[in-house]
Amino acid sequence: MATHSSPGLFQRIAQGSLVKQILVGLILGILLAWASKPAALAVGLLGTLFVGALKAVAPVLVLMLVMSSIASHTKGRKTNIRPILVLYLLGTFSAALCAVVVSFVFPSTLHLTAAATDVTPPSGIVEVLKGLLMSMVSNPVDALLKGNYIGILVWAVGLGFALRHANEGTKNLVTDFSHAVTFMVRVVIRFAPLGIFGLVSSTLAETGFSTLLGYGQLLVALIGCMFLVALVVNPLLVFLKIRRNPYPLVFTCLRESGVTAFFTRSSAANIPVNMALCEKLNLDKDTYSVSIPLGATINMAGAAITVTVLTLAAVNTLGIAVDLPTALLLSIVASLCACGASGVAGGSLLLIPLACGMFGIQNDVAMQVVAVGFIIGVLQDSCETALNSSTDALFTAAACQAEDARLADRNPLRG
Repeated sequence: MATHSSPGLFQRIAQGSLVKQILVGLILGILLAWASKPAALAVGLLGTLFVGALKAVAPVLVLMLVMSSIASHTKGRKTNIRPILVLYLLGTFSAALCAVVVSFVFPSTLHLTAAATDVTPPSGIVEVLKGLLMSMVSNPVDALLKGNYIGILVWAVGLGFALRHANEGTKNLVTDFSHAVTFMVRVVIRFAPLGIFGLVSSTLAETGFSTLLGYGQLLVALIGCMFLVALVVNPLLVFLKIRRNPYPLVFTCLRESGVTAFFTRSSAANIPVNMALCEKLNLDKDTYSVSIPLGATINMAGAAITVTVLTLAAVNTLGIAVDLPTALLLSIVASLCACGASGVAGGSLLLIPLACGMFGIQNDVAMQVVAVGFIIGVLQDSCETALNSSTDALFTAAACQAEDARLADRNPLRG
């Protein structure tokens, strides 16, 4: 006679709440950094391995999911990519405008000193757009190796449309590979508590928060603006789309996606987390398999805030007058720059000199602003990534739920 045995410790951990486990890892990481700096630095390897595993599996996941989704797409079935794109662009521009308002109401100044750096910013918007176009025609193997998601998306979409004419056996094989990669991603994500434990402990042991105190007002302006966008602007956009209380969905995305993105500090590494969240929310796979990786490359509200706030801080420090039309133009430039941030080495910070050039600020001064950005990057980059990545899932969910509601209204007796 078979006996019922209680689940073991490993099984209970595997089936437990991931968010609660991440919270435990966060607390333990803080305690270890406080108790022993050498030990905290040593367990930093766990964080490095976790982020490395996410970055390794994310490009393959995007390629297989997008290709499989398009190849097996049923003819006549509608996806919601267009409204999601509108939300992405509108959200990024709104974030830049919000940053302008915050910078005018709470002006910040910088301590500009000579700073040696070997990074090279783009010389103009044309160079940013050229970089994006070159990324689109990148070799597929090179795109996978370097995590070039624009190139991966182009190849995935092209192969997906080509495979629509393949036989069912080939399509099933592609789908099976997609499921296999998804399984690998789920395994990696289950190790998030250990990864965040290592990331938090090593980060606190290496930097602490003493270096951040000198830039307290600037950090408050940056992070406050990101919170304003996450808790006011984005919910308003989502409400206009779904016409009901947006906050349950907003808080779900911040909790499930924003928390991990905050610690991994990589939108690309958080793509698998967002994919899992969309599946959990029962969204249309044909839609989110394209919109999530696309959002990781062009939906950059946090980057737009960073570029705008730091640029206006430099302008304020140098005593340059800024009128309303110029501020509006800066919002447009910051939005365009943010959309191209993922294709430029160094991320959003290296686009600051481009925006500074609008005000005639010399490149050597602008690069000092970039150096300030790297100093406060421990918090700034974490908050920026959390906003960017959670918004990808939020806008995708809003568009999908709005479409479901529209179909339900059209066919109230269906089913």
